[in-house]
Amino acid sequence: MIHFLYDGSFEGLLTAVFDVYDRKAAEAQIIAQDRYQSDAFAERAEVVTDDNKANRVWRGLQKKLSVGGLSNLFSLYLSERPDREDLLLAFCRMAFATDEKVEENFSSPVVLQIAQTGKQLHREKHRFEAFVRFVQLADGTYFATIDPDFDVLPLITPHFADRYAGQIWIIYDTRRRYGIHYDGQTVQEVRFDFRSGNQQSLPAAETQAPAEELYQQLWRVYFRSVNIPARRNLKLHRQHVPVRYWKYLTEKRSFFSDEKGGSLF
Repeated sequence: MIHFLYDGSFEGLLTAVFDVYDRKAAEAQIIAQDRYQSDAFAERAEVVTDDNKANRVWRGLQKKLSVGGLSNLFSLYLSERPDREDLLLAFCRMAFATDEKVEENFSSPVVLQIAQTGKQLHREKHRFEAFVRFVQLADGTYFATIDPDFDVLPLITPHFADRYAGQIWIIYDTRRRYGIHYDGQTVQEVRFDFRSGNQQSLPAAETQAPAEELYQQLWRVYFRSVNIPARRNLKLHRQHVPVRYWKYLTEKRSFFSDEKGGSLF
């Protein structure tokens, strides 16, 4: 058994797949360096991320898979499943060993798990595209925090870059401690050092634009005014807007109670 240790990046993972094939390793396991535990009975191989090697693997997969199949593989990586490396390597072995459409072979547990994970990721993606709420800061930047179960920030970035192309914004993932900053033209990754305070809370009032609180109050008043109590169906509402997303919604913070009961407003 050879343990291939990579840096945790998607390019590093594809490079590790290349190295497995390059060394003709029949028994191999790919492990992120930060999760590796020494094993006296396995050989250790350090993987140096190489874009050329990663691109060769990706181009090989492009010849085998549809756009949806490729998307599911990337979603598998973003899912942060503890077995994602094992699943991806097993899938690559299957795909490169045959001319058949492996991604449609749902009788395979590997293919089925990857497809199911892809559905979960894209469901999360669509919800965050709908439920992200921005707060305008004093410098004019629009800022939002998210705390998704999966690392969906790379998936939702194109949506916001297109929809809010004329604004400067930051969406920050508080769980993974990185964000995406859009300056009106380009997107880049950013990281903040929260040494004190609660990083999952909204920006402090003094850092917000002067009229931000007024706009939030106006939105809550509007939301309350269009509500029709006689037609309220909390069960259906929770199906469309699960409770775990309520913390992102401006209209929920003041008027909605927690999921255990109480008044809606």
